[in-house]
Amino acid sequence: MDRVAKISSQRAVVIFSKSTCCMCHAIKRLFYEQGVSPLIHELDEDSRGKELESALMKLGCSPAAPAVFVGGKLVGSANTVMTLQLNGSLKKMLKDAGALWL
Repeated sequence: MDRVAKISSQRAVVIFSKSTCCMCHAIKRLFYEQGVSPLIHELDEDSRGKELESALMKLGCSPAAPAVFVGGKLVGSANTVMTLQLNGSLKKMLKDAGALWL
């Protein structure tokens, strides 16, 4: 959990992802298309990725990827992020975290 906290606080937006996951790809694109440059941490390319997956699941991420953190706080997985995008609250969250300026 300490490692998740350390990684998730490195940038305004952090996405724990898997390089082969189509939902992870869609979530990354969502942020890139809004002009956000998230820190992407690919769990399947990390030698301790399984430990991180386990820690993310203990935090409530199911599945463990994609797991999105904004401003160091867990937002959730793809369903939560898409809901926030559709209802307009994701943009405000990104502005408040300093990930968006407009």
